[in-house]
Formats: sequence, structure tokens, C-alpha cells
Amino acid sequence: MAKKQKSSKEKSQKGDMGNEKLCAILSYLFIGIIWYFIDDKMKKSEFARYHAKQGIVLLIAELIYLAILGALFIPLVFASRGLLVPILSMLYYVPLIWVIVGIINAVNDKMSALPLIGKFAEKFSF
Repeated sequence: MAKKQKSSKEKSQKGDMGNEKLCAILSYLFIGIIWYFIDDKMKKSEFARYHAKQGIVLLIAELIYLAILGALFIPLVFASRGLLVPILSMLYYVPLIWVIVGIINAVNDKMSALPLIGKFAEKFSF
């Protein structure tokens, strides 16, 4: 009987780690941030907390980045013709690259900061 209880406990811990990993992955898509703040088990997980912080920084950075890029892009579309417009259009993919890097880190169980913006997550405390 002792073996049976131990295996069910291991399954429970494995399931919790799976949920933590899923929460970490979804943190880069905003859903995981909400899940982190609602679920008490996630609040106890250092892994989920780290990726939730990275997700919050990513969300703030995306909003600022896209607002600045939008403010630059609209006047330049009307003012110039040539290579400048396609180059600026490609810059809209930078937040998507951050999302992909964050998801890859979460899938691989890494607690690595996002390039350029990840260091700001250390300033959050929750």
C-alpha cells in the first residue's frame, strides 16, 4: 500500500509541474498571467512566478513599443516611398520574437530573461 500512495503523490507532483509549465508558457500570451494570480498553487511556484513576471514585462514593453512604432510609422508612410516603409513594417515582428523566445524558454524549463527587456522583471515583487 505504501508504494501505491507514493506513486499517487509522485503523479500529483508531476501534474503540478505540468500545470506550472503550462502556466509559464501561457504567461507570454497573457492568459498565464491571469492564471498565476488566480491559482494559489501557481503563486507558490518559483518557475511560474518567474515567467509571469517576464510576461508582464513583455506586455508592458509591447504596448510601449507598438505605440512608439505606430507614431513613427504613420507619418513616414505618407512622407516617404522606398525601403523605409518595409523596414519599419518588419519591426512589428520584434514583440512576436520575444513571445517565441519566452515560450521556448518555458518549454525547456529555463528561467532565462527575455532579450533587452527581461531584466526589468526582477524589479517586480509579488
